[in-house]
Amino acid sequence: METAAFIVEAVKIYGMIGIAVAAVFLLVGIDRIDASARGTYMFRPLIAFGVVVLWPFVLLRWLQLERKKA
Repeated sequence: METAAFIVEAVKIYGMIGIAVAAVFLLVGIDRIDASARGTYMFRPLIAFGVVVLWPFVLLRWLQLERKKA
């Protein structure tokens, strides 16, 4: 039972981090990395779940693009 509890807690933490990254990315980051996404507020809820699930990849790519700009 300890293993199951650990897995559940790990998924909860992963999800909470994903929600935080998605909130910041969808409010600020998407406008900074994709000029055509500016003003597309109905598009953002469509990709929100994907950003929550794939947050490590989104965060890595976002950071790479921010470094490239600077």
